[in-house]
Amino acid sequence: MQKVIQFLNENPVQYLATIGRDGKAKCRPFMFAGEKVGKLWFCTNNTKDVYQDMLANPYIEISVSSPAYAWIRLHGTAVFEDNHEVKEMCLQNPIVKGQYQTADNPIFTVFYLADAQAVIADFSGNPPQEFTL
Repeated sequence: MQKVIQFLNENPVQYLATIGRDGKAKCRPFMFAGEKVGKLWFCTNNTKDVYQDMLANPYIEISVSSPAYAWIRLHGTAVFEDNHEVKEMCLQNPIVKGQYQTADNPIFTVFYLADAQAVIADFSGNPPQEFTL
């Protein structure tokens, strides 16, 4: 798990893909919030389309590449949880803090990836590294 966390932290703007409620693929920039109790956490605004898309179909994939041309593909099931401690962790990011101000903001929601699996690969010809989280 540490390699996955390190990769996400070193490449802070990832891309989250969902299946939209219209049945079409949607991809948008996202940020990894951190790890807590063995889970990878993210946050969003519960008035956004991405939130509604994940409620309708919680299977998502996140991807990002590094400046060294390595990349990660991380997929799992988005599980929303009203977790004050995780919200406080998310608020350590100034961008998140600027959007939501407090953990009690009613539009501020957090989710983790259940049954997460990740692959880190590059163009070296070496086999990809696979992780079950």
